[in-house]
Amino acid sequence: MNSPGKIIEIPDLRDRVRIFRSREQAGRLLAGLLENFRGTATLILGIPSGGIPVAVALAEELQLPLEAAVVSKITLPWNTEAGYGAVAFDGTVRLNEELLPQLRLTEKQLAEGLEQTKDKVARRVRKFRGDRSWPDLSGRTAVLVDDGLASGFTMLVAVEAVSRLKAQKILVAVPTGSTDRLRKVAREVDALYCANIREGWGFSVAEAYQRWFDLEEEEAVRMVRDYQQKFQPRGAPGTVVKKTD
Repeated sequence: MNSPGKIIEIPDLRDRVRIFRSREQAGRLLAGLLENFRGTATLILGIPSGGIPVAVALAEELQLPLEAAVVSKITLPWNTEAGYGAVAFDGTVRLNEELLPQLRLTEKQLAEGLEQTKDKVARRVRKFRGDRSWPDLSGRTAVLVDDGLASGFTMLVAVEAVSRLKAQKILVAVPTGSTDRLRKVAREVDALYCANIREGWGFSVAEAYQRWFDLEEEEAVRMVRDYQQKFQPRGAPGTVVKKTD
């Protein structure tokens, strides 16, 4: 299943579409690529909202602890689907310096967009984490998980934020991704796991799934809380076992 370099894939799934029934099924399949991390101190970090079902399924399969890593793109005033930067859970900000000159945004628009995104991220962090502090990642491996990798920009911001937590290794795991963007992200992490790599123009994450929909934030929060309540570390650091009544 290994490809040259730091990108690990499933070759039989390359350039195929509609191969995952759901995000959950994609996460279980992706877990097969990370089998060596089963029951270790590795921390799974799901990116809300779409990355959460993938991360929960992956964490459950491998019996690993799970947290949400909130990251949000800074969207254009006239198009909330397009972004020119991103903000991470710890306040890390990255702007797309190549794109900004083309957008001709005013200083006021830039300031307002950044402030609104910071507020949004802070609100979502409170929803997912409450007042809990981040776990100590010193000497541990962190795996950032999303439902796919298109532009890769928000994932790079997430990687930068996690690196500030002093993780020993940072990995990225996504069910699907475009070749050129995967290579760009792979240069910034220790390894990148992607079950379904696709070439060509017009890449869409949704095309890898038979069932695709935008996951509501409240549902993502519920999934994380339910998992954390069912699975708690016990014994060796990072070991996760299912609670019994």
